[in-house]
Amino acid sequence: MNATRKILFVDRDGCLIVEPPDEQIDSYDKLDLLPGVVAALQRFVAAGYELVMVTNQDGLGTDGFPEEHFRGPHELLMRILASQGIRFREVLIDRSFPHEGRDTRKPGTGLLRHYLADDGWSRAASAMVGDRETDLQFAANLGVRGFRVGPQGIGWAEVAHRVLDAPRIASVQRNTRETRISVRVDLDQAAEPRVRTGLGFFDHMLEQIGKHGGFALELDCDGDIHIDEHHTIEDCALALGQALRQALGDKRGIGRYGFSPDDLPLQETQASGRLGFTLPMDESRASAALDLSGRPYFVFEGRFPRERVGEVPTELVPHFFRSLCETLGANLHLSVRGENAHHMVEGCFKAVARALRQAIRREGSELPSTKGAL
Repeated sequence: MNATRKILFVDRDGCLIVEPPDEQIDSYDKLDLLPGVVAALQRFVAAGYELVMVTNQDGLGTDGFPEEHFRGPHELLMRILASQGIRFREVLIDRSFPHEGRDTRKPGTGLLRHYLADDGWSRAASAMVGDRETDLQFAANLGVRGFRVGPQGIGWAEVAHRVLDAPRIASVQRNTRETRISVRVDLDQAAEPRVRTGLGFFDHMLEQIGKHGGFALELDCDGDIHIDEHHTIEDCALALGQALRQALGDKRGIGRYGFSPDDLPLQETQASGRLGFTLPMDESRASAALDLSGRPYFVFEGRFPRERVGEVPTELVPHFFRSLCETLGANLHLSVRGENAHHMVEGCFKAVARALRQAIRREGSELPSTKGAL
């Protein structure tokens, strides 16, 4: 049987609604939805997910937590969600206390025996969202992905992004005697880049790659800049290229090439004899042509009018892109001309970023190569 049903299992307190200090939603004034939960659940419903609530309610029905105190706020919650098109297939409640050790209490899966015996839903496509470590253990016991929201986790918008957008995410740690670097990229989410290398102008240039590349970039580097800038700039390029290559995976569906300006009107002049992603910056102009071929190759044309911009030697600009190509497996032709070195260097980074933006864009599921591999 081809299991196509997708289920989102959801905790309640601390996940859908804010959990108060006494851990009981037993009055209407305690009912407070978590930020972003409605919009995220609407996305799941639109994507064809069934919703199943699984919640531990310690001692529900006892004198300490009367049923009638629970029922009103809970039914109001369900009506609010239903008014927004969010309806649950089932609401499964365990009423036991932790010391009782019942298998129906999360992380136990006793409440979901009928799902465990059902092969008609996809474990790989389904997920569990909660706010505690026990919810993540429950997800593992159920055989689905687990996501933690709230103060100790992520937001609901990020949960929806990770599940529904199938984001291409990679994290890389590169540690040597000269540098310690961490890089994280998400090729399917635009976000303000966060970069720290100890070199202000270089930080600014790396931010251009994330911003104009259209992807989330976080990079942190502790390098031996007390010696010079070379190791930091080179190793950041190597780590970034490695992260991008990992995030691209088998490269199915990508544009592969970045060479024609789809949202910048200025093109290389016919006299240059090249098509390229061309970017003007005042008197300077940089052109980049990119192929994510899996084969590293770099060609650079240009001469900078001074030796340094900020803390960055201009001789390291082409070296950065050469190193990036090595681990990314990219063929990059980069040229620049102008009079102001700052403008020229920044134009190089922006032009490459815009070419990269086009090359990594997903356009379907086909592999863009007759070789059968990239």
